[in-house]
Amino acid sequence: MYPALYIISLTLGALQLQQQHAKLLVAPSGGLFRWRQATAAAAPVTAALVAISGIRMAASEERTYPTTLEGFGYGFNEEGKLRQLDKDTGKLTDRVFDYQVYTSLSENQAHYEALGDVITQYVYERLEEKEGLKKLYVPADVPPEEATFVFSTVEKLDRPKKLLVLIHGSGVVRAGQWARSLIINDCLDSGTQIPYIRRGRELGYEVLLLNTNDNYRTVKGSRKPIRGSRNPTEHAATVLEQYILASRPESVAIVAHSYGGVVTVELAQRFPDFFRDKVFAVGFTDSVHASSLVPEALKKIGRNWVTAKDPLDTPLTITKHDIPRHSAGHIKHEMTSYSCMSALFEFLESRYAEFRTNRGDEPRSKKAKGDEL
Repeated sequence: MYPALYIISLTLGALQLQQQHAKLLVAPSGGLFRWRQATAAAAPVTAALVAISGIRMAASEERTYPTTLEGFGYGFNEEGKLRQLDKDTGKLTDRVFDYQVYTSLSENQAHYEALGDVITQYVYERLEEKEGLKKLYVPADVPPEEATFVFSTVEKLDRPKKLLVLIHGSGVVRAGQWARSLIINDCLDSGTQIPYIRRGRELGYEVLLLNTNDNYRTVKGSRKPIRGSRNPTEHAATVLEQYILASRPESVAIVAHSYGGVVTVELAQRFPDFFRDKVFAVGFTDSVHASSLVPEALKKIGRNWVTAKDPLDTPLTITKHDIPRHSAGHIKHEMTSYSCMSALFEFLESRYAEFRTNRGDEPRSKKAKGDEL
């Protein structure tokens, strides 16, 4: 590391040169001679600033981050909230996440992202160890280190009576997450898919968690796209063919958040027979799909809970070609999946009853609130 006094001296020297440079540039006379003086003065300023930048970059490059929550000084309490650990006792405190760890904005962001990566692994482990989910590799015919994976409530899906598929949005989130920011700043319940998994199980669903943003692996020092999962839509299509269609489900429901709605719309376009025959409901949460691309089938079985000040599940105005929109009961995009969960599952169950009725399994039931006639 570079001595602090050296950095301070270099910084002060650069500022003095910068002031000289400014005086030369604003001088009223001198012509070319003055310009050459200014240019000469600028050179050491530039060199000094580059040196400082290099020092900062070197410091950032040398910094390594822990690989565990405890290493970062954090843990989750019984309420699923991220809290700081006491440095002396190692016990959880009431102190929340602190973003301002360093003086550098870039280093604070790098620290935040490194913590986020550790939280992703924490959620993966929790899904397996506490929720009992099984990891299924995609594709299944390559070594695990070259594949991505999804999570399932059973190791082998075989003709599930009711299958619930969860699709997160874009960005850094992975299987089991709705929003990393909520996991860090709010709690596990609002930021992860765990409440959906538990509620789905209570209602008799097998649950499958997609991992649409996990698209690359480093193999022999080279970063390569994962076969069949080079992008979110390809991943979803591969999982649908490899696991969902292969399991011959009786019925399927989908919950898709944000960009997951785009993925779902594309799946409906690509697999129209499957959506017509097997998918009885799609619950979108603040989906960002284009209404012009929505197939007719989705308009009949889908509902999009969007950010709004209106009470939860209030029907909202929609365009002619879009999916019915209801209030998610919250004004923040990332909170919509959690805030609308009760209404969404009520919708799924209503659609499932109608699906069974149409197949002749049971007497016809009433339509859900807000359904189109």
